[in-house]
Amino acid sequence: MKKVLIASTSTVHGKAYLEYILPDLASFFKGVHEILFIPYARPSGLTHEAYTAKAKEAFEKINIEVRGIHEFDNPINAVNQAKGIFIGGGNTFLLVKQLYENRLISVVKNVVENGIPYFGTSAGSNITGLTMMNTNDMPIVYPPSFNTFGFINFNINPHYLDPDPSSKHMGETRETRIKEYHNFNEIPVLGLREGSWLKVDGSKVLLKGDLNARLFQKGKAAKELPPNTDVSFLM
Repeated sequence: MKKVLIASTSTVHGKAYLEYILPDLASFFKGVHEILFIPYARPSGLTHEAYTAKAKEAFEKINIEVRGIHEFDNPINAVNQAKGIFIGGGNTFLLVKQLYENRLISVVKNVVENGIPYFGTSAGSNITGLTMMNTNDMPIVYPPSFNTFGFINFNINPHYLDPDPSSKHMGETRETRIKEYHNFNEIPVLGLREGSWLKVDGSKVLLKGDLNARLFQKGKAAKELPPNTDVSFLM
């Protein structure tokens, strides 16, 4: 059965990297002693080695070893042999380009659909949806397709931000941009606020964390979903 954890972010204010979600990760990866980390998104231009070291430091706290996919001679074999997978945040365009170039989209999808647990944050969460089209990132490179893993039958907008009524900024809000997306696309979008995540077990999807998520569906008013909402109706 498919097991996926889709987090808006890796880091919340005042906490170390992944600290806020480590207890849930310990439960999610129970019985798994080593996971494969895919550092292709390279936040702030981090090298694969430096990014993997950051992930290793966090997972050591729950006694799980991390190996970066770049440490293997064959990335396809690395995925096929993985007992768990983590893809972190950074630039979604770069991440998806690298996944396609290494022929990993269908490989990761296959192992996860067959029960290998997958954890994603930020860009790694963007790609759990049908497409990456609701990323917040700059298109610094050009992936061959916007189609992604499709572990869920909707899209994710991580780091979802509400308008600040005290701000003098006159640019588009996140909600405005998602409505623009729905002028041309049908796929629902779930805006995940910082510190929120989705727990996917097969076709069941549950909203976790302390904050509401915001659901956008074409032709409908945006809707607030409180924590512990079952969003399986989107599947």
